[in-house]
Amino acid sequence: TGLLTLGSLLLFAVPQNTGVTAPVNSTSSYRQVFASPRFRALLLAFVLNGIAASLPSQLVVFFIEDVLKAKAYEGAFLALYFIAGALAMPLWTWLAAKIGQCQAWMVSMAITVFSFICALFLGAGDVLAFGAISVATGLALGADLAIPPALLATVIHTNAHNGAEGRYFGIWSFCTKINLALAAGIALPLIAAFGYTPGGNQTTALTLTYCLLPCGLKLLAAWATWRFAKQFPECSTGSLALKSL
Repeated sequence: TGLLTLGSLLLFAVPQNTGVTAPVNSTSSYRQVFASPRFRALLLAFVLNGIAASLPSQLVVFFIEDVLKAKAYEGAFLALYFIAGALAMPLWTWLAAKIGQCQAWMVSMAITVFSFICALFLGAGDVLAFGAISVATGLALGADLAIPPALLATVIHTNAHNGAEGRYFGIWSFCTKINLALAAGIALPLIAAFGYTPGGNQTTALTLTYCLLPCGLKLLAAWATWRFAKQFPECSTGSLALKSL
């Protein structure tokens, strides 16, 4: 109670803003953001890649338990994935500075596609192989964490939309949440429609959905990234954004 009273009294000591704030037309501001062809092209790549990355997260537990029969290793696989992703972020930042952000991001997508194609051939007991795949896809995750925000910062700088950063990143964050929702809405009904039930022996639909569907979306994301880099080469290197990371 005493802290609450003290905090209330301190509010009166906060200086008041006497300046005049110009009204902001929110609708026009967001229209300005979406009117940017650079932003729309980058957002397409980000959404496709985001859904591709979110799909396995919806199914990985089922894959470990029913395909690999390795429930005891769930925690280890997830730890390998996230630790590899965190450790790889400086590597991807360095590589992006060397070959370009879009090019480095596409390399990470290729690693993910190759990893999931390998996972297609796994079965019960292939713990070490899936551990290696967890590390490889975790390394690719590092690129997803490091490069897209830097590309977005480059787009904002190139567009000279100073003061609109919040709207750009607000749309970006919203799409991140939508990616997770779309992945769940696609993956779970799809495997159920083809007869998969948790704990059952009919795992073909689960394996194909877990391994191949992300590959298809990653390839589309790679195409969208290549298209973005080709149309807007001034944004593909992003040296300014990378130096600020």
